Amino acid sequence: MLIVSLKTGPRHFDTNKGGIGNAPKFMMPNNYQFLMRYGYQYDNLPVLEFVKTTLTKMAYGGVYDQIGGGFSRYSVDDKWHVPHFEKMLYDNGQLVSLYSDAYALTNNDLYKQVVVETLEFIALELTDHSGGFYSSLDADSLTETEALEEGAFYVRTKDALQTHLAEDFELFSDYYNINGYGYWEHKNYVLIRKESDDHFILEHSISMASLQEKKHRWKTVLLNEREKRARPRLDDKILTSWNALMLKGYIDAYRVLGNDTYLKTALKNAHFIINNQLKEDGSLFHNYKNGTASIPGFLEDYATTTEAFISLYEVTLDQQWLKSAKALTDYAFDAFYNESSQLFQFTSKKEQALVVKTFEYRDNVIPASNSIMAKNLFKLALYFDNQYYYKTATAMLHNVKPEMSKYGSAFSNWLDLMLNYTKPFYEVAIVGEQAIDKASVLNTHYIPNKIVAGSTTENELPLLKNRFSEGETFLYVCENNACKLPTTSTIEAINLIKR
Repeated sequence: MLIVSLKTGPRHFDTNKGGIGNAPKFMMPNNYQFLMRYGYQYDNLPVLEFVKTTLTKMAYGGVYDQIGGGFSRYSVDDKWHVPHFEKMLYDNGQLVSLYSDAYALTNNDLYKQVVVETLEFIALELTDHSGGFYSSLDADSLTETEALEEGAFYVRTKDALQTHLAEDFELFSDYYNINGYGYWEHKNYVLIRKESDDHFILEHSISMASLQEKKHRWKTVLLNEREKRARPRLDDKILTSWNALMLKGYIDAYRVLGNDTYLKTALKNAHFIINNQLKEDGSLFHNYKNGTASIPGFLEDYATTTEAFISLYEVTLDQQWLKSAKALTDYAFDAFYNESSQLFQFTSKKEQALVVKTFEYRDNVIPASNSIMAKNLFKLALYFDNQYYYKTATAMLHNVKPEMSKYGSAFSNWLDLMLNYTKPFYEVAIVGEQAIDKASVLNTHYIPNKIVAGSTTENELPLLKNRFSEGETFLYVCENNACKLPTTSTIEAINLIKR
């Protein structure tokens, strides 16, 4: 029996301000992906409430750019107020996925707003014309006196805000705490919220429409003012693994919100990886800059790209992405798998021999490449009826179990995989002319314990074989290859899972 309590040894859940432990606080999105799924599947309301508190407080805090969207690396304090202002692609990709799933579960408009604004930031600041994503924006930028200073691009003084916002300043000041709560240093404020919009409009006797109009105006004014400042330096290298995390973020946002622009961006990035980072022998490059890729891929590149391609298949039902995911996995077995440890080493065996083999298996701000690989293998085993994949994933999980109870935060992605074994996991096959439409409806629901396969025609994929019926679209809900009676209703299929 898998049990999560509200205490994790010497570190604990901050049920008031959100997050785990004291300052500094890192977002650690995979921790909350697991806890959200655990709370949902085990009907553990305190854990779910803790996750919602954390996501809400992060979205209210200065660690989230209240004016331009996107997250900084971490908060230096315990209330998510003052960030280390560097914005990393890998954080934002994972957080878009997390907030997309949280919106699917809760229908909380704040979480949707975070997804939309973060992707606006990515499109504006970290996207190359080729479809690749840049790595980061620096924390430092030049002040008016040409001094390099952290946060200079983002912070505001009270006098400047009064000048820019005029008669709206008092309301703005209450909303974003231009007071002792929001003060940072050197007369500068970092914008931070304390309450929901619903509470704010009651407190200030204004309508929601009026507040939203004012917020739009405030952001427009302050973004225009920000554009006059010296910009943070851009790290314009393109890394395959980080791109795959952002790619999955776009896919998850499309899956939940249905914005076609997100899917177009995802497909452009996926094709960028295929066309620029994938070599003829099936291997990946790790990096790309100025039209050149030079460093051989690491395990993280294969793991994250495979994961993203599986997700892309589930929203498009285009089997090329599933085949590409399998091809990358098979190459990873040849180049990275270590029989004696039953784990994948971080560096390819085909590159120059290393004195010490490194195995990345502890999750951190990015999940460990081995934990991502194990989850990929579990899913691909179901898609292709491949027992070797399944046995390998199971063995990998078994190998890390002795450490999992010592420090859960470092094994959250492994714990997420464990839920696939401890709770029912479903294969949903959708076959017929309306397969894509029905998959789209299914995908808007928070169902973390399923994979989706589908086709509009006859298909030889094991989950789809001999299930096409002319003029009909059926959904098959299966568990361990045992399927319930097919249905034409997406809602009925969802109910079959949730029962």
